Amino acid sequence: MKRYFSLIAILITFALIFTGCTDTGNDTQDTAKDGEITIAVACPLTGDYAQYGEAFKRATALKVKEVNENGGIDGKKIKIELMDDKNDPKEATNVAQRLVSNKNVVGVVGHFSSTACLAAAPVYQKAGLVEFSPTSSHPDFTKQGTYMFRNINTQEIEGPIVADMVVNRMKGKKIAVIYINNDWGITAKDNFIKAAEKLGAEIVAEEMFIGSQTKDFTPTLTKINEQKPDVIFLAAFYSETGMIAQQMKQLGYDYPIAGLSSLFNEELLKLAGDAVEGINLPTNFFPGDPNPVVTDFLSAYEKEYGAEPDQFAAVAYDTMGMMIEAIKKAGPDRAAIREELAKIKDYNGVTGIITFNENRDVVKTMKILEIKDGKFQLVD
Repeated sequence: MKRYFSLIAILITFALIFTGCTDTGNDTQDTAKDGEITIAVACPLTGDYAQYGEAFKRATALKVKEVNENGGIDGKKIKIELMDDKNDPKEATNVAQRLVSNKNVVGVVGHFSSTACLAAAPVYQKAGLVEFSPTSSHPDFTKQGTYMFRNINTQEIEGPIVADMVVNRMKGKKIAVIYINNDWGITAKDNFIKAAEKLGAEIVAEEMFIGSQTKDFTPTLTKINEQKPDVIFLAAFYSETGMIAQQMKQLGYDYPIAGLSSLFNEELLKLAGDAVEGINLPTNFFPGDPNPVVTDFLSAYEKEYGAEPDQFAAVAYDTMGMMIEAIKKAGPDRAAIREELAKIKDYNGVTGIITFNENRDVVKTMKILEIKDGKFQLVD
C-alpha cells in the first residue's frame, strides 16, 4: 500500500512538471479563446496632467466601443486595462512591470509624456510587449528598442515648424525661451533654438522651471522683461502655460506667446481665459477639418461625451485604431503584433494619413492655430 501511494505521488509530480514545461507563457491565446482580447491604456488619470489622461481614456474607449459593436476582432470583444501612471517615471515603470506580467495584455497604448515613456521602455522591450505612445515626441523614445512606436512628430520635426512660425509669422527676431526641466522640455527647447537660430533669430533668454512644483513665474518673467523679447516661446503644458500667461498679465507684460502642440487643450482656455489670447501653436488635428473621417469622429465623440475632442483625444483614437488593425492580422500574439504594426502604411486616421518609417516614427504635416476670441482658430 505504501509503495502504491509513492507511485501515485511520483505520477502527480511528473504531471505537474509536464504541465509547467508545456506552458509557453503566452496566456493571451487562452484569453482570446475565452472571447476577450485585452489592450492596456496607460496614462495620467490623477495629478497635474490628468486632463491629458482623460482624453486618452475617452478616445480609446470610443474606438474600442465602435469595434466591439461591429463584431470585435474575429468575434472576440476587446477589453481595456486602464492604468494610472500619474505622469511619474517611477510609477510608469511600476505600471509597465504589472502589464508585462499580465499575459492577458497583448499591447499597450501609452504612456503620455516622453519622460514616462522612456522610463518604462526597458521593461516593455525586455518582455516583448508593444509600447505605442500617442504623444511621446522625444527623439530617443523609439531608439529604446524594437517594441517602441509613436504616433506624433518628434521634436526634431515639430521644433523647426514652430521656429518657422515664430520667426516668419510672428516676426520674432529676439526670442525668450521658458521650458520644463524634463526630457521632453529640454529636447523641445534644444530643437526649437537650433532651428530658430538657423533662421536668423537671437535667443535672449533661456529659463527653466520644475513641472508640478514651480507656481510663481514672476522672477523668471521679470528677468525676461529686461531683455525685451519679440516673442516668448514656451516648452510647457497647459497648466504651467496658463499660470505664466496670467502672471504676465498681472505684471503688465504684453509679449506674444508661442507654444507647442501640447497646448491644444480646452483646459488652457478655462484656466487662463483672456490671458492666453493670441497664443500661437501647431497641431496635427483640428476639429474644423472637413475630412469625413474627422467629422465622423467629432460626431461620435460629442455624442458619447458631450464635448469636442482635442488633439490628444485624436492621436489616442488613431493609436488604438492602429493597434487593433495589427491585432486583426496578427492575432493575440505579442511578437506578431509588433511585426504587423511596423508594416502599417497609409492608415487613414483622424490625424492624417499614417505610415511608420524604419524607426517606427511617423511624419505628419501640422496646422497652425491661434487663440482668438477665446477659441482655437485655424491660421494655416
